[in-house]
Amino acid sequence: MEEKEVSLRPSLAKFDRTKMEDTLKRRFFYDQSFAIYGGVTGQYDFGPMGCAMKQNLLQAWRKHFVLEEQMLEVDCTVLTPEPILEASGHVARFADLMVKDMKNGECFRLDHLIKAALEKVCAEKKTSAETKAECEDIVIRLDGMTKEEMAAVMKKFDMKAPLTNNPLSEPIEFNLMFQTHIGPSGAIRGFLRPETAQGIFVNFKRLLEFNQGKLPFAAAQIGNAFRNEISPRAGLIRVREFTMAEIEHFCDPEDKSHPKFSGVTSTALTLYSANNQMGGEAAKLVNIGDAVSSGMVANETLGYFMVRIQQFLLKMGVDNGRLRFRQHMANEMAHYACDCWDAELLTSYGWVECVGCADRSAYDLTQHSQATGVKLCAEKRLPAPVTRDIMEIVPNKGAIGKAFKKEAKSVTDMLAKLSLEQIEKVEADLAGGEASVEMDGKPVLLSKDMVSVKKYQKTFHVEEIIPSVIEPSFGIGRVMYAIFEHNFKVREGDEQRTYFSLPPVIAPVKCSLLPLSNNTDFTPLVHKIGQALTLHDISHRVDDSSGSIGKRYARTDEVSIPFGITVDFDSLKEPHSVTLRERDTTTQIRIDVDKVAEVIYQLSTGRTTWAVVTTQFPKFEAQETKS
Repeated sequence: MEEKEVSLRPSLAKFDRTKMEDTLKRRFFYDQSFAIYGGVTGQYDFGPMGCAMKQNLLQAWRKHFVLEEQMLEVDCTVLTPEPILEASGHVARFADLMVKDMKNGECFRLDHLIKAALEKVCAEKKTSAETKAECEDIVIRLDGMTKEEMAAVMKKFDMKAPLTNNPLSEPIEFNLMFQTHIGPSGAIRGFLRPETAQGIFVNFKRLLEFNQGKLPFAAAQIGNAFRNEISPRAGLIRVREFTMAEIEHFCDPEDKSHPKFSGVTSTALTLYSANNQMGGEAAKLVNIGDAVSSGMVANETLGYFMVRIQQFLLKMGVDNGRLRFRQHMANEMAHYACDCWDAELLTSYGWVECVGCADRSAYDLTQHSQATGVKLCAEKRLPAPVTRDIMEIVPNKGAIGKAFKKEAKSVTDMLAKLSLEQIEKVEADLAGGEASVEMDGKPVLLSKDMVSVKKYQKTFHVEEIIPSVIEPSFGIGRVMYAIFEHNFKVREGDEQRTYFSLPPVIAPVKCSLLPLSNNTDFTPLVHKIGQALTLHDISHRVDDSSGSIGKRYARTDEVSIPFGITVDFDSLKEPHSVTLRERDTTTQIRIDVDKVAEVIYQLSTGRTTWAVVTTQFPKFEAQETKS
């Protein structure tokens, strides 16, 4: 419903996605993988421009988060053995619902199919206002619907396969992970990771030691993840292999305050809360301080990271009017989360989730601790020493070894993991003879000569806590696509001249170097400026082709090069100077050759702005010609 409202806005109604995607592919920002073999849906290769922009975006992400927040960066393996993803819940629950065309076997992701079918119903003139309202309500609640509810919607609206109109199967759960086998024997079952987070969780103990045992701290990781999407579509938005940039911020579960939160409380965010969604209300502009104090956002740390996410996205070129944070409703929350907000960006495909910001509580560390028997916890100093009664099982390894032989170690390990309640039960059972404990679904009988229960008192100065985790998770391809759409422009008065107004910090190439003609007198100066740019780590391209300067500017604008140096005949006079042009305004200044590299460096790293530079150097008046 809201996507339809937004689509009526004039600025978005004029957007030409085909023209933009044609530009991106023609200038090889990206293209479909294995295109000469017909391509594979949901897989893309980045060309020189896309690759450079992606690296610039990731470097800016590192600076904004890892450097400024003093995070610990790791790089973990992609191949993940099954037990890790079993413990995390992905093997059992990481699935989407799909339906099949009963005649040709084509598969469709069910929520997407229902949404498209209901939008078609709404578009029909004969549809009543009551039915339209019902369809719109279903679309809003779709993410949180169960398998049975979706099946009922399909049945009610008699949904068929989109192109063939063939009957559809009942909904089927499809696990999205790519399965593989590790090693030649095939004995170790594994998966390509569906997220980078698990690598951080299993290394928590080492990271805590590295941080001298102190909480809170954050770990970050950039890397590829894989999801076997049922029906990939919408270019970079839904793909099977994608780059993620994830942060796991570990903190005390009883204290989720953040030391920097007081500095951002007045920051306004567009929040689309669960209550707004259920009540059919629009998203609202709310100060994050008010959102946290009212309980709309669960805690300060979650709120702080939502602000940092917004700051980063705006700095990277996202349009603030097309950014909102949508809260997950209770019935659509991930199995590990207790509160979650998605940074959604409005594109021609509708609102797209680009960044998730979830409070994963202590779910992952608890699961991995239980699966391995390794304590993944931190120590918290108590206000005053506490004396507690301790009860533990002491195994008689000789008697256990005699009774269980090869399984003796498994039995001993199992006994070490017993909870206080289980130990009390063993003690009570042993008083009456034998105790029975379950191991791998089978009963294990214990006698008094195998185990004893030891009780004593111990004074504690610290307590062990399993930290909670706040997780901002960026889908880099989706962020890139939204930035492309938000920055695709057409020159006023010339619809053929399109360009991307990407911020200089992420522009793939920072500067073009254009000799006015192929006169050989220009060559030494072009070479000197090129060397100076390289020494300042400024990526640049020399375009000495025979086209007019206007055409060459248009070519460089199309690939989003923010600054252009032109070497003209005045440049040959002492003192040597050049013109410097800015892409978005097309205004130019005259600047000394010895200063131009440093100025472009300041501009391309965000240390100064074009508005400031134009006050420091004389303006150069020149008309851009198309011919």
